[in-house]
Amino acid sequence: MAPKLSHLLLAILVIFSIQTFEGRARTLKPEHRQSLSSFLQKLEGVQKGQAAEGLLDLKKYLKKFGYYPSDATLTSSDFDDHLELALRAYQKYFRLNVTGKLDSSTTQLMMIPRCGVPDIINPPPATEPTSTDSKNKKFHMVAHYAFGSKKWPPSKYALTYKFGPGVHVFDLKTLRSVCADAFQKWAEVTSFTFKEATDGASADLVIAFYSGDHGDGDPFDGPGKILAHAFFPQDGRLHYDADENWSTDPAMDQYDLESVSVHEIGHLLGLQHSNNNESIMYPSIHIGRKKRDLAQDDIDGIHALYPN
Repeated sequence: MAPKLSHLLLAILVIFSIQTFEGRARTLKPEHRQSLSSFLQKLEGVQKGQAAEGLLDLKKYLKKFGYYPSDATLTSSDFDDHLELALRAYQKYFRLNVTGKLDSSTTQLMMIPRCGVPDIINPPPATEPTSTDSKNKKFHMVAHYAFGSKKWPPSKYALTYKFGPGVHVFDLKTLRSVCADAFQKWAEVTSFTFKEATDGASADLVIAFYSGDHGDGDPFDGPGKILAHAFFPQDGRLHYDADENWSTDPAMDQYDLESVSVHEIGHLLGLQHSNNNESIMYPSIHIGRKKRDLAQDDIDGIHALYPN
């Protein structure tokens, strides 16, 4: 009896340990999101001329998305003139009240998870104007959408895609269905066609999930911040952050795979971000939200980039 009892106790301990571990694992994502919110909330109200822990990270965030000069070196945790200019550029882009201050509306917007593609591509160096009025010569703003000079030639309007060997998040059948629907949104308003490549064949577009540093120079940062990124023509890579809580029918704590896919395909075709918050090409999306249909802003943008 004693050996059997000891085996039973051991089995109970193992089950308890597994359940405890799984319980901790399930809470990692909400805790991570909370730390991001806390970080920005602590900075809210910091004034120009002050130094504060976290300001250097804020500067790096703003530089990543194009609001600092391309050659800026960021080392200081002071709220200096350059940070004020970057905040004003960010606020102007998103049509907030342009104060140059860390006010509530600015920090609240920064807390919303978003695409990892910069809002301003190739910002001018520090010797040139930093105002978002001028942008740069490779950048065009029409209405609220934007596009650069990179596009697919007419000979490549029949694009093929395949799924890369990254992290397994969805079964292939589900991923195929979601991506086919997302591609169809753009096919309906353009001359592009999209077809999955046959097994073993090369493809124009490659889609995969990755965690952390995955070799493309733009590492993912864990749950609740950067959701995905894609490269402009004719690179063709689309990457999702595998550490996010993805779904094809999102609950309030999940991100909608199709909504993010439609956005990232816009980048694959050459569109940059829009500051119209109803647009698919708006860079941020709230958790739990479905946003799958192209807005007129998106349609106008792709037609401007690829005139009929």
